[in-house]
Amino acid sequence: MALRAELAAIDPSRPCDRRAEAAGLGSAPLAREGPVTRLALRLGRGRRAGPPLAAAPGHTAAEAPANGREFDWDESADHCRLAYLRGLFLARGSLSLAGGRTHLEFVIGIDEAAPLVARLAAMSLPASWRIRRGRGVVTWKNGDTVGLFLRRIGAGGSLLEVEARQVSRALRGDLNRVLNAESANLQRAVGAAGRQIAAIDELERDGRLANQPYVVRLVADARRGTPEATLGELAERLGLHRSAVQRALERVERLALHPDAGAGRRSGAGRRSGNASLAGRRRNAPLLGREPALAGDETASRVGRALA
Repeated sequence: MALRAELAAIDPSRPCDRRAEAAGLGSAPLAREGPVTRLALRLGRGRRAGPPLAAAPGHTAAEAPANGREFDWDESADHCRLAYLRGLFLARGSLSLAGGRTHLEFVIGIDEAAPLVARLAAMSLPASWRIRRGRGVVTWKNGDTVGLFLRRIGAGGSLLEVEARQVSRALRGDLNRVLNAESANLQRAVGAAGRQIAAIDELERDGRLANQPYVVRLVADARRGTPEATLGELAERLGLHRSAVQRALERVERLALHPDAGAGRRSGAGRRSGNASLAGRRRNAPLLGREPALAGDETASRVGRALA
């Protein structure tokens, strides 16, 4: 209603614009809104007799008959065409902003829909049309196109309100996306912290936590002390890299899930035992190799004594 009142309050100064807007209003009854009815009376729409309005000096306008209802689109200037579209919108148009969508439409005759779409496209206002209940419906659903149309027909105040609603919707959408992302991240962090603390408690009960490397025990103690902390916060608190903290917690969870995998020992214990056995073999190998050498030396000494 505010949009129609704003448009109906525009009083064209050019006679050709008044004639074009009256042609856009047409001959349909306009009793649904007082401002539109008053506009029709002000434009002289109710006068069925009388001379037609004269065209502005130096301006090529339509050859309108005495009733002022005919309009020649091709021979009219752009300001006359906009005046015609303003009248057409007041008589046959509607704007809806419900449900977060911008929807502007003209409900006209089926034979008028295609020519109107072509005219709008020539004015850089592309539209689509369809048939609904035996009527042609020319539609805009693009917010930028609707805003351009409202600006060109003189609805500056209503356009500001439309743009404010669009900005508000965009901000609410962005805020909802950020909140959803943060909520999902928080849920994942809480779930991971719960699993890690349960794994730490299990390793501590069966004594395997004490056998872990120092970094793993340090990270486990920090995680148990601050379950709400993120990996980055734990890393900053302990002076470690985030990847080191992540690997330590993954190791704790892996140990808790696979208690019989022999992972309760330090990572170097197996290597040390393997190295010890290898060193033992190396120590034994020379001993086995020296026995023939010792036997040979003893034989040589006996031979030397016999010769002496």
